[in-house]
Amino acid sequence: MSQVDLPRFILDTNILLDLFVFDDAHVHPLHLALKNQQIEAIASPKTLLELADVISRSQFQLTKDQQAIILQEWQNWARIVDDEALGKAPWKCKDRDDQIFINLAYAYKPAVLISKDLEILKLAKRAEKEGVLICPEFTGS
Repeated sequence: MSQVDLPRFILDTNILLDLFVFDDAHVHPLHLALKNQQIEAIASPKTLLELADVISRSQFQLTKDQQAIILQEWQNWARIVDDEALGKAPWKCKDRDDQIFINLAYAYKPAVLISKDLEILKLAKRAEKEGVLICPEFTGS
């Protein structure tokens, strides 16, 4: 399967925390799919900045080296696309910080946006009509 044929996934920061910080068992299949290049993950500089900001918070107790490793591993797995090239999705999220994930999914549809954020999940029915599946967990490719 070529890179173009891979299912496209956008991962919200809360999912990346489960993946890289909490090692949540629910994301182990996602971790395996990323590691084995069975899916195409898409990120942007804004999403990387948000991840960097969140993992630097004291509540996670990550050293600078651990933070750098997380960011590097995510960048190795994800295709980084230009924020400025993205259009705006027709659905607006109440949390402005999460709009970038919605815009990414809309720009790269058909795509799956995985998020546990309730404001994003509220958009699922509208998004599905336009080729974007919004769901709280990875269910396979």
